[in-house]
Parts: sequence; structure tokens; C-alpha cells
Amino acid sequence: MPNCIVAQSGGPSSVVNATLAGIIKANQLCPIYDHVYGGINGIEGILQERFVDLTKMSDHENLVLRQTPASALGSCRYKLKRNNVEDLEKVMSIMERYDAETLFYIGGNDSMDTVASLSEFANSKGIKNRRFVGCPKSIDNDLIVIDHAPGFGSAAKFIATTALQCWQDINVYPASRKEVFILETMGRDAGWLAASACLSNIVDLLIVPEVNFDREAVLDEIAKIVEAKSKCFVVISEGAHYADGTYIASAEARNDLFGTAVLGGAARALEQMILEEGVCGRCKIQELSTAQRSHASEQSLVDVNESYRIGMSAHMRSADPAFTGKLVGIRRRKDIKEYDVEYYTIDADRVANFVRNFPEKWLLEDYHGITDEAIQYMRPLIQGTPQLIMNDGLPEQTLPYYLCDIEIDKKP
Repeated sequence: MPNCIVAQSGGPSSVVNATLAGIIKANQLCPIYDHVYGGINGIEGILQERFVDLTKMSDHENLVLRQTPASALGSCRYKLKRNNVEDLEKVMSIMERYDAETLFYIGGNDSMDTVASLSEFANSKGIKNRRFVGCPKSIDNDLIVIDHAPGFGSAAKFIATTALQCWQDINVYPASRKEVFILETMGRDAGWLAASACLSNIVDLLIVPEVNFDREAVLDEIAKIVEAKSKCFVVISEGAHYADGTYIASAEARNDLFGTAVLGGAARALEQMILEEGVCGRCKIQELSTAQRSHASEQSLVDVNESYRIGMSAHMRSADPAFTGKLVGIRRRKDIKEYDVEYYTIDADRVANFVRNFPEKWLLEDYHGITDEAIQYMRPLIQGTPQLIMNDGLPEQTLPYYLCDIEIDKKP
């Protein structure tokens, strides 16, 4: 039998390793490949021939991998461009050298573009024995076509839980202590993460990229709430911006290797406005930063299971020699009342390089939160908590494979 390669790319999540675990376990239950090789640091590591053999992982190791946050194989922000023939040919050559018929790539928009690019190149060169399969993930929930992205449910659960706990904290003081609390989430272009804080039912104002930031209107709403309740709980996305597209973030935005803005500081900028205008004399901010995607002790059981099953489904479908250039997506079943999903396939180029925004119809006027329809959409995704395997009082975690130096066999 041939071998396969699995790699991860883009921003991590608390359940991205569950998809990896699903591919490995599926091959143990129904072997399609002799070896499952993990590519270290995504396509960048594959080009450097950095691999680890994951074929014989034990059941315990597989369970621990599912509860380990971030990318156990390491990630990258390397852009595999369609016009970079040298890189494309090198990937094909490396796969041949390791007798790898299939490359499973776990990631978001840009990763699905990599899947599409490699598949298109192989087809254009008449290469029939190299296939490329996408497994989606995104805490931002900004992948189009599929119902939701693995990783979002756990991030949403952590954000909503954190919001509720912070709300408990700021409200211990009497009404004479007026205060604004600002929680900042990730979300450059889409407000899904910020909106998920509303699952806590305590958010007063929600500021997301889908609605332009109106300084006067926002400060006026905060002043009204402080006057009425003495406390105001604001959730803001890092991508909040003015009508002209300028980010309100106090730090100057810079671009990453993909040409997208690297943000942070929206909460600090809003705090400065509140204090300068005398809206309230006391502000506190909490930037969730990487915690919202690496806090695995708040995993959603639904999210873990769906991420795992995407890996198993991708492996099963790869038994078809014609299965390439596609990803396995999640579709919510509408024929039953209870929440359930099915897994289906989509051409990777239908998902790559597009952004799904939070629906404006789900946003209330004057920044006052989200509709019941939005709550009903998100609520099932945060259900359940996995039974964690503990070690000395802490969750047991997989030692990242990129910290291991393991040689594997290859063709001369």
C-alpha cells in the first residue's frame, strides 16, 4: 500500500488535533496507507522534508492528542502560490520519494487554496497518483459553504464562559462604582467570535467588523447604560473599523505574509475614547488573544467529536482514487428537530479565499447584541465537555511533534 502525509497550517485551535487523530485512527481501523506521515510545520516543513511517523500511535496517545490544543505538528504561514512551479513540482517529487499518494491538509481559507493549487497542478501535468484532501478548521467560523468550521464551537464556549465569569467579577461592587468592562476577541473580518460572547446573556454592547464603528453613537450608548446600570459590558472584535475602513486599534496594523492585517488593541483604543470623553472614569479591558484558541480545558464535546469525524471521513473518502482537490465539510441536518450533522464533500476552490461574515440580519440595532436566531445557531455548537485525561492535576498533552527529531524511511 502507499503512504499518506498529514499536515496542519494557519492559526491553531483547541480541536485541530482531533482531526489529525481521526485520520490516524481511521487508518488503524481500516488501513488504506502503510504509513501516516505527519508533515512538520505545514507545507513549509513538507518542502524541507520534515516528517514524523504517526502510524502506530497507541489508543491512549490518540485520546491525549484529541485534547491537546494548538497544532501538534506545528503550523506555518507559507503561501504556496499557483505560479510558483518550483514549489509545486518539489511537493510532487517529495511525495513520490516517500511513496505518499495522498496529502491531507488541515487548515482554513489559505490552506484550502493550497489543496486546490496542488490538485490543479497535478491534473495539469497528468499526475494521477498524487491526491490532495482538505480538512477545514477555523475558530473565526469564516469559511463559506459549510455550516460551521471546526474550532469555532470551542472558542465560542471559552469566550462566552470568560464573559460570564468577568461579568460576575465586575458586578461585586456597589452601584456607586461606575465601570465599563471591555472584552476584546479575535476576528479581523468577521464577528463570529465576538458575537459568541452573547451566549452568556450578559453583553450590553457588541462591536463587530460587519457594522461600521460610529464613535459618537457607541460612546452615547455606553453613557446611557452606565447611567442606568452603573456597569457596562462591551465586547469588541479586533477588526472593528470606521466607515472608511480604518481600524480603531490603537496599535498600527501591520500585514502578515498573506497580506492580511495583524491586529490587536481595539479594546485599548475604545478605553482611551471613554476616558478622554469623560463617559466613565473607570475602565477595565481583557484581551483574549491566543487564549481563545488554545484553552482546551473549555473544549466543546460537539466540536471535538465533529473535528475528529471530519478526519475519519476524509480518510475513508480518500480510498477513492479520484478523490482529490476536495474538502470534507459539515452540513446541519434539517430533517430532524434535534441538532445533528452530516459530512459531505466540496471542491476546495469553492471555499478558498472567501470570507463568511456574521449575518447583519442577526445583529440588533445600536450595537445591542444578536438575535434569537443567532443564539439558536450557535448554542448547539458549544454543548458538552470532554472527560479530560489528567496528569498531576493538569490536562495531559501531547509533546509537539516539531520538538521531536525522528528519521523516517524514504526512497533513495
